[in-house]
Amino acid sequence: MTKDVIVLTPTMPDAKTIVAGLFAGGPDLEVRTLADGAVVQLCAPDGRTLVSVEVPFLVHTPGEAQRLLGPDVTAPDVPFWWTEARASTAVEEADRLAGSFAGRLATVLGGSVWPPQAAHTDVVPVAPDASGAAPPTTPPAVDALTDGTAVVIQDRPVIAMTSWLSDALREATANDRALTIVTPPRTTLTLPARFALHGHPNRWVVQLPGSGYYDGLSGAELHWQEQAFTPVRDADGSTRVAASFQPVPDTGERQLILNIRTTHEPDERLVLGGALESACRHLTGAPPAGWSTAEPVSLPWSTRQLTALARSRAPQPTWLVAVGPAGSPAVATTTVTRTTAGVEEDITLTLGYGPDEAVPLDAIEPLAQALAAEHGLTSMLTSLRAARRDVTVPPRFEAPPAPITFTLGPDAVRGIGLTHAARPPLDTAPVRLGAATAPCLHYPLGGDGSDASAWERLQQLMDHLKAA
Repeated sequence: MTKDVIVLTPTMPDAKTIVAGLFAGGPDLEVRTLADGAVVQLCAPDGRTLVSVEVPFLVHTPGEAQRLLGPDVTAPDVPFWWTEARASTAVEEADRLAGSFAGRLATVLGGSVWPPQAAHTDVVPVAPDASGAAPPTTPPAVDALTDGTAVVIQDRPVIAMTSWLSDALREATANDRALTIVTPPRTTLTLPARFALHGHPNRWVVQLPGSGYYDGLSGAELHWQEQAFTPVRDADGSTRVAASFQPVPDTGERQLILNIRTTHEPDERLVLGGALESACRHLTGAPPAGWSTAEPVSLPWSTRQLTALARSRAPQPTWLVAVGPAGSPAVATTTVTRTTAGVEEDITLTLGYGPDEAVPLDAIEPLAQALAAEHGLTSMLTSLRAARRDVTVPPRFEAPPAPITFTLGPDAVRGIGLTHAARPPLDTAPVRLGAATAPCLHYPLGGDGSDASAWERLQQLMDHLKAA
């Protein structure tokens, strides 16, 4: 198991400060670097990894510390520096060593440490390994490694798709392993982390007090068997559902979800991110606050910089995460892919609303028209569900969203045929938006996010459109 300690400072930790922090274990410990210097590890003389420290990065996005570490966390004004250390609990002294490293940085530079009780400045001597065995080698974020599973154990209020976790997932996938994250039941996932873990073979494993495990997304009761977490089955072979996987009470909170796909000509003047910005402006009144390739979201919003990154990685796809403006809980993921059709953006934007906040459903139709006219809209599915305003995922049963509208972009309408696409087997005719010669079609599906029959209407629509 590892424990995370995070230092938030108003100024960048320079080399002298980092070295002072690394001397928290005395002069006998060794230092090595990984990932071309992106990770610094403090090691015992026998080679055991004690603490791994990621290179500090600058966070420009307001509210990121509170979103990922809890509403009560104290952070400097943006921009501030985020330095993250992971202590291995395979060595008893490692967590205090990480706390001393963090405390020394905060003492020299100001700022704060999360969790605050971890910070101190004592020298922490490390006892030699009595076994004399050579330490196993694992990636910095991984706690246990088997032939088929990479296990990451974390005790944080929110599990985000950090660079640590991205690297662990990438390496597990490359070596045909499942990534398993083990957390206590009070932990939630950000939506980017949930999307990464959704579906077999990756798992979110919730450890109950005392003993017992279950899948935080499906509720399946689990046990450790044959070097992996596997479902516990009854005598008839059915999977048990954990008693803790109860439905989340309906508090009146809602999530509005937009699945947007756009297609662009691969022109050198192409600028990406416009569809997401337009959606955010229509629904919150402001553009996204920031974007990044991992969480925390660290960069100020810039379609120009986003496009430059995607272009530098082409023809490989680019995955991005963005967050909404302050006061509007919103998270989006975007995958940019070069295909035979052009440059495609697959966007999932989720916005949270409290029980006293109106969901801006009247903004969906104008948004659809703007996306079709200006941003190469191929399709957009809008759905609504009862779920947390902070747009995180708890280890409880949540009702799936129900579709509200579906929009087909002008090129897709042309490919299907306007006459056929405009006559679906639905009670309500689609609304024609945009130019009369090349309209997009906006299909109301009814419902308020709780009408399960809206899925049947969507399926009827999809069958009709595919029949063309």
